[in-house]
Amino acid sequence: MSAAVVEEKARAHLVTDAPDGHRAIRVALRYDPEAPDADIRVAVPGSPGDIEWDLPRALLEKGLRTPTGSGSVRVWPCGRVQAVIEFHSESGVMVLQFDCVALVRFLRRTYAVTATPTTSSTV
Repeated sequence: MSAAVVEEKARAHLVTDAPDGHRAIRVALRYDPEAPDADIRVAVPGSPGDIEWDLPRALLEKGLRTPTGSGSVRVWPCGRVQAVIEFHSESGVMVLQFDCVALVRFLRRTYAVTATPTTSSTV
């Protein structure tokens, strides 16, 4: 029996240096436990080129508690109820700010589909 793919839409704020500062957007979060690297995919529909990024699930989880990063992705808590995910590429930087509750809910769902008697998470 294969584990189910977890998909969820989340509200985020695209943080820019434009005069209006933040713009609310919908982001698609996806986790496929059958994928070779089993990363979390973050997709920004409607962005130029429909931007998609992959990040390790453990990186996202750790970034909710303490600043962390790996390669072109950085995650850190922002106050008590928000978290920031920063993506770097040759074309620039994208900064997304999320409510932690949405990310925690998504992470819990990913651990639920991969749960075994020895699997535990701090989320």
